[in-house]
Amino acid sequence: MKKPYEAPNLVRLKTGGMNKFGGKPFYLKRVRKEIGGAKIDDLIEQFGSPLFVYSEAEIIERANKLKSSFSTRYPNVQFGWSYKTNYLSAICAVMHAQGALAEVVSGFEYQKARALGVPAHKIIFNGPFKRIEDLRLAVNEGAMIQIDHLDEVYDLEALAEERGQQISVAIRISMDCGIYPQWSKFGFDLEKGMAEEAVKRIQAGGKLTIRGLHAHIGTYVMEPQAYATQITKMVAFGYRLEQEWGFEIEYYDIGGGFPSSGRLKGVYLPPEVGVPTLDSYAEAICEALLGALQPGHFPKLILETGRAMIDDAGYLITSVTSSKRLPDGRRAYIVDAGVNILYTTYWFRHNLELAQETEGLNEPSVVYGPLCMNLDVLDEACLLPRLERGAKLVLSPVGAYNHTQSMQFIEYRPASVLVTPQGQGELIREREDLSDIQRREVLPDRLKLR
Repeated sequence: MKKPYEAPNLVRLKTGGMNKFGGKPFYLKRVRKEIGGAKIDDLIEQFGSPLFVYSEAEIIERANKLKSSFSTRYPNVQFGWSYKTNYLSAICAVMHAQGALAEVVSGFEYQKARALGVPAHKIIFNGPFKRIEDLRLAVNEGAMIQIDHLDEVYDLEALAEERGQQISVAIRISMDCGIYPQWSKFGFDLEKGMAEEAVKRIQAGGKLTIRGLHAHIGTYVMEPQAYATQITKMVAFGYRLEQEWGFEIEYYDIGGGFPSSGRLKGVYLPPEVGVPTLDSYAEAICEALLGALQPGHFPKLILETGRAMIDDAGYLITSVTSSKRLPDGRRAYIVDAGVNILYTTYWFRHNLELAQETEGLNEPSVVYGPLCMNLDVLDEACLLPRLERGAKLVLSPVGAYNHTQSMQFIEYRPASVLVTPQGQGELIREREDLSDIQRREVLPDRLKLR
């Protein structure tokens, strides 16, 4: 078969060392032919492209590493799985099988956890917006409710009066831990005295009893000592609650925020150099906690891990649908996965791997998604060999926030697959079709085509 003619193209080579503002484009010669023992070609043949793939073995390995890092340093640790990070039922079920509580931030997520069989007393109910009907259900079923603001205090007091008994709660506090911007949207500020005023108000009401303290200082926090500062301040305030107001603090929930191996755009150091180890976080937190607690006192330490648990276990396989030459000389590839399903590409430079051996020289390239939008770019500066139509690319890590924040926009959302520890691909979410989009729509009779 005669090959299509393409005019020769001259590209100016740009050399130079790394600097604090970034570096040269990535050379792509890495090849990944399988995920968790399942061959990529087989997965695409069975489930189609694009395709989200999660490795169950990697999830379990990460969960065990987190548990080991903390439980070997502190005797009373409990992990909670952050539903908003990825609430695919199969993913949540794997996390619960590893002993994780359900940490939810809405009535929808609460209902999701209950539908999966999670008992209410193993659900942490967070978030700045809890409808009164959601609070009533959570209270009646015995969930762990963490108060975010005074209006929630009023709602819970009304429910306590309705029930004729006190309700056990925790309160969320915010504080300066050296991480900026400070997440002041959530909870009661500690340094400004707002947390103290909230405690006084709760005690005066007499309808609620405080059993825990919660704080979440940020996301992708790269400084372990920030958590040491956090837990030290929380314990000091907890002892004040016991000594001055008579509340017995049973647990300290320090939220999540641990990073994955994802590379943030604009960050100089690669993740394997710049991201602290899990042991670094565990050492800083547990050392500070033991130093702040009174001898022989070991309240429960709760962590609401999300990204650190799932991100590295998630992959997106996508296929080249076409290519073209851009005016500046770079080659552009159009693939079948876009920013509508890979939301985090706005902030992260994902690892890009070939799913097959490919001969040829690397050249400056751009990888675009299929959407009719100029900002639909998965990688704006990579060096790729010449890829034929149908070639497969693998992006990672993508396990955190991409499924939950994906949207049906121009293209349907793809299927999701869980690869078992035995290397078998199991469908955990079907590919969407038109019926999924139109099921909730109502077309008035007067607008129907005759």
